[in-house]
Amino acid sequence: MKPRKRGCAQSSEKRLLTFRLPITRTNAEAMAYVEKFVQKWKGHELIVPAIAPHAPYTVSEEHLKAARAFSDRNWRAHSDAHFETKREVDDSLKAKGASPVDYLARIGFLSDRVIAAHMVWPSPGEIQILKRIGVGVVHNPQSNMKLAAGVAPAPQMMAAGLKVGLGTDGAASNNDLSMWEEMDTAAKLHKVISGDPKVMSAQEAFELATIRGAAALHLEKEIGSIETGKRADLVIVDRDALNQIPLYNVYSDLVYATKASDVATVIINGRIVMRDRRLLTLDEAAIKAAARVFRER
Repeated sequence: MKPRKRGCAQSSEKRLLTFRLPITRTNAEAMAYVEKFVQKWKGHELIVPAIAPHAPYTVSEEHLKAARAFSDRNWRAHSDAHFETKREVDDSLKAKGASPVDYLARIGFLSDRVIAAHMVWPSPGEIQILKRIGVGVVHNPQSNMKLAAGVAPAPQMMAAGLKVGLGTDGAASNNDLSMWEEMDTAAKLHKVISGDPKVMSAQEAFELATIRGAAALHLEKEIGSIETGKRADLVIVDRDALNQIPLYNVYSDLVYATKASDVATVIINGRIVMRDRRLLTLDEAAIKAAARVFRER
């Protein structure tokens, strides 16, 4: 699990940051907690539990190997295999004699169950390592922009055959967590960076949020497209809003013109959870009130 940054201390010996959860004090306690969490949700039709070591600069080699062993027993691991900033790469080269990807490959952490977030600074050789092993990659363009981390080479990774999906990262670095905005940003960002208006088409950006994203999560056989045997995860978009008219190309319309507010109905695994923009399973007023109380605290 990705730890909250509480109780932060730096080891002078290994120069590793350690983060303690409020409910655990040691790595053994944390692993026991993760084991309990995974066993509770393993096999659930919607929840896929995973262990999420944050990054090589915050997690020791011993604990990364323990996370890999845990993943081998429990199917899934998530890692911010942190190519988020250039400094992380430089620090890794200095401290470990290898980039984060090379280091994780060297210690045997990488596998076809790993989901690597950000991947802003991979070399062509490291892209091939990720491809060969089958690592899923999550592209977070708005988060990387907000933190000035850089621009991940998503088109190059896609061209190399990597399983690349689209994500928002957390609210600390991407306030609204809107996948509609993320698609729009991904499509436009790579055009301006490359100087090529044909790079990252609207259809490719849409696929990053759907079937390509499912593949990056190693769940493409269950979700990501409307097919027999997959979960009935659907959204119904209001196509009559002014910003939706006139329709010329469905992918351009969905990626460049559609907003989150245009989603009228949401169906998750066949269950309607929002109809005509009204949430059926959550009390919006109570949630907003609780959020305001939390903010004041």
